[in-house]
Amino acid sequence: MVQPAPPSLPNASSSLKDASKGTLADQVTAALKAHIASGEALPGSRLPTEPVLSERYGVSRTVIREAISRLKSAGLVEVRQGSGTVVCEGAHIKAFTLDLDVTGSIEAVLRVTELRRGIEGEAAALAAQRHTAAQLEAIERALKAIDLAEHEGRDGVEEDLAFHLSVSHATGNPLYPSLHEFIGQFVKEAIRITRSNEERRRDMAKTVRVEHFAIYTAIAACDPEAARHAALNHINNAVERLKSADPAFWQNPGARTS
Repeated sequence: MVQPAPPSLPNASSSLKDASKGTLADQVTAALKAHIASGEALPGSRLPTEPVLSERYGVSRTVIREAISRLKSAGLVEVRQGSGTVVCEGAHIKAFTLDLDVTGSIEAVLRVTELRRGIEGEAAALAAQRHTAAQLEAIERALKAIDLAEHEGRDGVEEDLAFHLSVSHATGNPLYPSLHEFIGQFVKEAIRITRSNEERRRDMAKTVRVEHFAIYTAIAACDPEAARHAALNHINNAVERLKSADPAFWQNPGARTS
């Protein structure tokens, strides 16, 4: 059976001039992941051989071996004796990633925050309907942990993330916490930046505290509409706080002002 060709890669010379695209191994790995994620490479099908991939991407076989090794570590492919590199079952799902750098761009942070808007509102509403007593206690503990972190002078990022994760657990739908864990690396950095901005202003920090408490009280009251509104209000306000931030914040995030 003829295998569909993976997407082409820029020639080696132009790739090396653009460090933002990563190493050649990074680029080949990303290209093969995209090929698998698209569903073109079906489970059980074989990837082209090392020589073929090496010629196609214009890189050495050492680079190809490194890329294949990364795919193997990620559980996307397996190397079978006599069969070559075979795509694993469910690899197209595992290969899905978010190619987003949120470390220094307000646009990137806003995109992540927009993604959170679509998740947090429904999660809070479901939590209000389905939470158990133990899950409500977990949300309350997470809320108090944020206050403790701030009192101790920490940024509270992990605690903030844990609060929203505790809400997702209370939905009763295991896909919500799984989704939170998947996007956690992006959400964490977005929260770090938004909290750094918010903590510059004590009045902002107080506002965020009130917003979190509103989510908790609505869930405790078993009011899904109020919980959804409180969660969306929190995310929408975070967007506005980011948009209104002093441009200097992006050069020196975290510096607190009164």
